[in-house]
Amino acid sequence: MNKKLNLAGFGIALFGAILFSTKAIFVKLAFHATHTDAITLLSLRMLFALPFYLVIAWVSSRKEGSVNITPKQWFYIGLLGLFGYYISSLFDFIGLQYITAGLERLILFLYPTFSVLLNTFIFKIKLNRTQLIALLLTYIGIGLAYFGEFRLDTGNPNFYFGSLMIFLCSITYSFYLVGTGRLVNKVGATRYTTYAMLFATLGIFTHYAISRSITGFVFTPLLIGYGSVLAIVATVIPSFMISNAMKKIGSNNVSIITSIGPVSTIVQAHFILGEKIFLEQILGTILVVIGVLLIGWKSNSDQTVLK
Repeated sequence: MNKKLNLAGFGIALFGAILFSTKAIFVKLAFHATHTDAITLLSLRMLFALPFYLVIAWVSSRKEGSVNITPKQWFYIGLLGLFGYYISSLFDFIGLQYITAGLERLILFLYPTFSVLLNTFIFKIKLNRTQLIALLLTYIGIGLAYFGEFRLDTGNPNFYFGSLMIFLCSITYSFYLVGTGRLVNKVGATRYTTYAMLFATLGIFTHYAISRSITGFVFTPLLIGYGSVLAIVATVIPSFMISNAMKKIGSNNVSIITSIGPVSTIVQAHFILGEKIFLEQILGTILVVIGVLLIGWKSNSDQTVLK
């Protein structure tokens, strides 16, 4: 029974990470096709996701109504939602205007390191040897690929600014990830994810209302299409998959498993966006895959890691 749960957790995390990796592709396509800005596209993403989260919030509150959420838990859910899907996403969308989708995903996937460090130094969770080896392999691979991308994109005047935005995104998202690992079992995976996303949506809409003219916004078929795809395929579905995977196998393991994201994004960016694949990316991809497979194997063979 436990082995099946472990396999399910690994598979959910893996597929959720792949769906999340499509976000950068859709964002780059949307920027190119519509010439919109980051906060407008981000607002559309959350606008089309909002009905799903409202319905799910209502249904989950009825099913899990016996579990009361304390004021302190509400505070942390709101704070983590703002960090994970408002501030982090805003940094991400801004950065994607200036760097490639492949590089975005590579920098973003520094967050497992930050997550593990937060768990280790704040919550005193000891790392096992397998996690250390998997992290080492994963980040050597990401470093190789980043070095190759850096050589190819040196003529971009906004290269460093875009990279900085994604770096800040990875830091803020790591806080969300660690906090989720602490709250999801107490609140319930579905309710936690839904409420966190609703708080983030409130933050994004407030930002848009302050910085843009709502009455001047024009819905076009392209914007509606990209907003809908970003909302459903790259936001709603994978957000619930990741939170449920954390409940099954823990935030540290999910952090490492989702390192498959850069690989998925690089492949998609090559075939859809025409971004180049180079030797360092190939070598880095091999190391990342080894790290992901290693943590997946450990999740199925070592029960004590998953309790």
